[in-house]
Amino acid sequence: MSPEIIGLVALAILFVAIFIGFPIAFTLVAIALGVGQFALGDVAIHLMTLQVFSVMRDPTLASVPFFLFMGYLLEESGLIQRLFRGVQLLLAGVNGSLYLAVIITATIFAAATGIVGSSVTLLGVMAAPAMMKSGYDVRMSAGAITAGGTLGILIPPSVMLIVMGPVVGVPATDLFAAAVFPGLLLSGLYIVYTLARSYWNPKLGPALPMSERRPMPEVLRELTIGAVPVVLVILATLGVILAGIATPTDAGAVGAFATLLLTLAYRKMSWAGFRRSMMSTVEVSCMILLLVAASNYFGSIFSRLGSADWIANLLLGLEFSPTVMLLMMLALIFVLGWPLEWVPIVLVVVPIFLPIVNKLGIDLVWFCTLVAVCLQTAWMSPPVALSAYFLKGVVPQWELSDIYAGMMQFMVLQVIGLLLVLFFPSIALWLPGVLR
Repeated sequence: MSPEIIGLVALAILFVAIFIGFPIAFTLVAIALGVGQFALGDVAIHLMTLQVFSVMRDPTLASVPFFLFMGYLLEESGLIQRLFRGVQLLLAGVNGSLYLAVIITATIFAAATGIVGSSVTLLGVMAAPAMMKSGYDVRMSAGAITAGGTLGILIPPSVMLIVMGPVVGVPATDLFAAAVFPGLLLSGLYIVYTLARSYWNPKLGPALPMSERRPMPEVLRELTIGAVPVVLVILATLGVILAGIATPTDAGAVGAFATLLLTLAYRKMSWAGFRRSMMSTVEVSCMILLLVAASNYFGSIFSRLGSADWIANLLLGLEFSPTVMLLMMLALIFVLGWPLEWVPIVLVVVPIFLPIVNKLGIDLVWFCTLVAVCLQTAWMSPPVALSAYFLKGVVPQWELSDIYAGMMQFMVLQVIGLLLVLFFPSIALWLPGVLR
């Protein structure tokens, strides 16, 4: 059996093991070590040492715990709930105002952290009771919450983009800049869709009753005191990264410290909440870094066997145009996003496509942005649809079938957004070009 075929067999075993439910990181290491030792000998051990140390010494990946800590602090302190309440009161007289409040809050929270599970859970806890009380449509409510929560995977500082940068060899700052407008585009599509449907059919999203509205001075005071400082910290953290003033790691550290000071100033953080934030940050950071190290090791074995080049040459031999090849790759990633999370796709599948992307002359920043938009489906599409289970956990009154039906509406909007970025590359590439 040739080394290339051995690599393909290892890849097949990996996907079968992931589908069965084996832990991804340990499965990657076990398969890579076993196959590598069989095909390459002691080189497999040396590659493991090299890849693990290269990941742990990467300064960009050091930003992951800072952004996670920032997001967990905002979640535990209640500052995001205050932001949601302020936006809700400001838009109280608009049909579909709660949809709008959910999506705006989700967009701002996404700019603080890339924790999709926390975003969906938090939005469900905040918005679902108000939506049910106001008679909002269950399916559209579930769709707005889950779609808004998944924006955290795309809008910088996304953890997925931080991980993807070293994988493809592109600075994370370029990926951050490229993802800004696609993320805002999707947020805008969600807003237009929910407001348009609520305008044509007010029963889907009625305006808040007069008894729940507040005088405008009170609303503005709530927004100024409760929301503006949080938004300024988030925008300042992201702004210094995009402007090239600070690295993601430096900006993340300062942003996390500023968020901690905010929670102390507002006296919203308890010792128990702070401890939960710390523990959650450590757990998720260790999981992500272990996954990156394991996948890099598997990828190095896979490449050393020549399997990646074999796949690239096979596909390039089909002689399709670059656009068709790009559509084929995105279609495969889109389909894989249904049963798999973003982690194995970014860390295993995307590196396989890199030789093809490079030989076709496709811009890597644009390609990564398209992949990121595709991978939002990993959180919203059955049978995995982790967002649905997060939402069901905090809103047990909603049927899972209704949650799925609501998410499918917003998946159509995601596909529209993906096609817009595909046919108008400047949506993703304009801001990185300006900031370089």
